[in-house]
Amino acid sequence: MRKFLVVLDDSRECLNAMRFAALRAAHTGGGVTILSIVSPDEFQTWMGVADLMRAEARERIEAHFEVFAKWMRDKQGVNPELVIREGDPLAEILALINEDSEIGVLVLGAGTDKAGPGPLVTALSRASGSLPVPITIVPGDMAKDRLESIT
Repeated sequence: MRKFLVVLDDSRECLNAMRFAALRAAHTGGGVTILSIVSPDEFQTWMGVADLMRAEARERIEAHFEVFAKWMRDKQGVNPELVIREGDPLAEILALINEDSEIGVLVLGAGTDKAGPGPLVTALSRASGSLPVPITIVPGDMAKDRLESIT
């Protein structure tokens, strides 16, 4: 089964990337893998409580994931899987793509502010010629009905 890989973060554009991946998976009989990446820098300042902070980060990620997962299951009939990694986002995305041969498309949401589309979109666009899978970049401000019509 071909899977769509989506990165879960706190950005506004993440929502459109999730919607796109779920709708495409539903229409093509595919699956969705949701990757959340925690920066190890978050835990280095507080070495004594690093394990507790990791557990709290994991709980926060799982709660955030469950909101998307419930919508995907209930509305699209897609049961997504969650992968949580710690490290550099670009390296972790590439590692997961290389480890999971079912991942066929990377879906990213593009930011809409003046700073540009976001660091992942920028970095992965530059490397797109050598990536093992295609990238779909979903505009962060695309309307829900427009998104549904193109999937």
